[in-house]
Amino acid sequence: MIIMVKPSKTRLKQIYNASTHKRSRLLGASLSPDLRTQYGTRSIRVTKGDSVKVFHGEYKGIEGKVTKVHTENGRIAIEGIQREKIRGDKMPVLIHTSNIIVVNLNLNDKWRKSILKRKQKSE
Repeated sequence: MIIMVKPSKTRLKQIYNASTHKRSRLLGASLSPDLRTQYGTRSIRVTKGDSVKVFHGEYKGIEGKVTKVHTENGRIAIEGIQREKIRGDKMPVLIHTSNIIVVNLNLNDKWRKSILKRKQKSE
Protein backbone atom coordinates (compact mmCIF):
# COMPACT_ATOMS: atom_id res chain seq x y z
CA MET A 1 0.00 0.00 0.00
CA ILE A 2 1.36 3.42 -0.98
CA ILE A 3 0.83 6.30 1.42
CA MET A 4 0.58 9.73 -0.17
CA VAL A 5 1.93 12.70 1.77
CA LYS A 6 1.48 16.32 0.76
CA PRO A 7 4.69 17.96 -0.52
CA SER A 8 4.31 20.77 2.00
CA LYS A 9 4.40 18.27 4.88
CA THR A 10 7.50 16.53 3.53
CA ARG A 11 9.19 19.93 3.14
CA LEU A 12 8.40 20.83 6.75
CA LYS A 13 9.80 17.49 7.88
CA GLN A 14 13.02 18.16 5.95
CA ILE A 15 13.39 21.56 7.62
CA TYR A 16 12.62 20.13 11.07
CA ASN A 17 15.06 17.21 10.69
CA ALA A 18 17.81 19.21 8.96
CA SER A 19 21.35 19.05 10.31
CA THR A 20 22.86 22.16 11.90
CA HIS A 21 24.91 23.21 8.87
CA LYS A 22 21.84 22.96 6.61
CA ARG A 23 19.68 24.77 9.16
CA SER A 24 22.28 27.56 9.24
CA ARG A 25 21.69 28.10 5.52
CA LEU A 26 18.03 28.83 6.29
CA LEU A 27 19.05 31.90 8.32
CA GLY A 28 19.81 34.01 5.27
CA ALA A 29 18.30 37.47 4.89
CA SER A 30 18.19 40.00 2.07
CA LEU A 31 20.70 42.84 1.99
CA SER A 32 19.73 46.48 1.59
CA PRO A 33 20.19 47.92 -1.93
CA ASP A 34 23.34 49.81 -0.81
CA LEU A 35 24.96 46.65 0.56
CA ARG A 36 23.93 44.68 -2.53
CA THR A 37 25.88 46.98 -4.82
CA GLN A 38 28.81 47.18 -2.40
CA TYR A 39 29.27 43.43 -1.89
CA GLY A 40 27.75 42.07 -5.10
CA THR A 41 25.41 39.61 -3.39
CA ARG A 42 21.69 39.53 -2.67
CA SER A 43 21.60 37.83 0.72
CA ILE A 44 23.78 36.71 3.60
CA ARG A 45 23.43 34.68 6.79
CA VAL A 46 22.37 36.84 9.74
CA THR A 47 24.76 36.99 12.72
CA LYS A 48 24.72 38.64 16.12
CA GLY A 49 25.60 42.33 15.83
CA ASP A 50 24.09 42.95 12.38
CA SER A 51 21.78 45.95 12.07
CA VAL A 52 18.48 44.91 10.52
CA LYS A 53 15.15 46.48 9.61
CA VAL A 54 11.83 44.64 9.84
CA PHE A 55 9.99 44.80 6.52
CA HIS A 56 6.90 42.65 7.14
CA GLY A 57 4.60 41.94 10.03
CA GLU A 58 3.52 43.61 13.24
CA TYR A 59 6.89 45.28 13.86
CA LYS A 60 7.31 46.64 10.32
CA GLY A 61 9.68 49.62 10.09
CA ILE A 62 11.57 48.97 13.33
CA GLU A 63 15.35 48.96 13.04
CA GLY A 64 17.79 47.46 15.55
CA LYS A 65 20.74 45.17 16.17
CA VAL A 66 20.46 41.39 16.28
CA THR A 67 20.87 40.24 19.89
CA LYS A 68 20.45 36.49 19.41
CA VAL A 69 20.15 34.05 16.52
CA HIS A 70 17.99 30.96 17.12
CA THR A 71 19.21 28.37 14.61
CA GLU A 72 16.77 25.72 15.84
CA ASN A 73 13.69 27.59 14.59
CA GLY A 74 15.21 30.01 12.04
CA ARG A 75 14.35 33.20 13.91
CA ILE A 76 16.25 36.11 15.43
CA ALA A 77 15.83 38.45 18.39
CA ILE A 78 16.21 42.16 17.64
CA GLU A 79 17.18 44.87 20.12
CA GLY A 80 14.15 46.99 21.02
CA ILE A 81 11.47 44.49 20.01
CA GLN A 82 10.04 42.98 23.18
CA ARG A 83 6.72 41.70 24.47
CA GLU A 84 5.49 41.92 28.04
CA LYS A 85 4.60 38.67 29.81
CA ILE A 86 1.65 38.29 32.17
CA ARG A 87 4.03 38.49 35.16
CA GLY A 88 5.35 41.81 33.89
CA ASP A 89 8.71 40.52 32.63
CA LYS A 90 9.81 41.45 29.13
CA MET A 91 10.86 38.84 26.60
CA PRO A 92 12.30 39.28 23.10
CA VAL A 93 10.02 38.65 20.14
CA LEU A 94 11.53 36.21 17.64
CA ILE A 95 11.22 37.30 14.00
CA HIS A 96 11.74 35.07 10.98
CA THR A 97 14.69 36.03 8.76
CA SER A 98 12.49 36.23 5.66
CA ASN A 99 10.79 39.30 7.17
CA ILE A 100 13.92 41.44 7.60
CA ILE A 101 16.52 43.28 5.54
CA VAL A 102 20.13 43.64 6.67
CA VAL A 103 21.05 47.34 6.81
CA ASN A 104 24.57 47.12 8.28
CA LEU A 105 26.90 44.13 8.61
CA ASN A 106 28.97 43.08 11.61
CA LEU A 107 32.40 42.43 10.08
CA ASN A 108 34.32 41.42 13.23
CA ASP A 109 34.59 37.84 11.95
CA LYS A 110 37.50 37.23 9.56
CA TRP A 111 35.70 34.25 7.96
CA ARG A 112 32.71 36.40 7.12
CA LYS A 113 34.98 39.02 5.53
CA SER A 114 36.60 36.33 3.38
CA ILE A 115 33.18 35.06 2.24
CA LEU A 116 32.17 38.59 1.17
CA LYS A 117 35.47 39.10 -0.69
CA ARG A 118 35.00 35.78 -2.48
CA LYS A 119 31.46 36.77 -3.53
CA GLN A 120 32.74 40.14 -4.83
CA LYS A 121 35.40 38.46 -6.99
CA SER A 122 32.89 36.07 -8.58
CA GLU A 123 31.14 38.95 -10.38
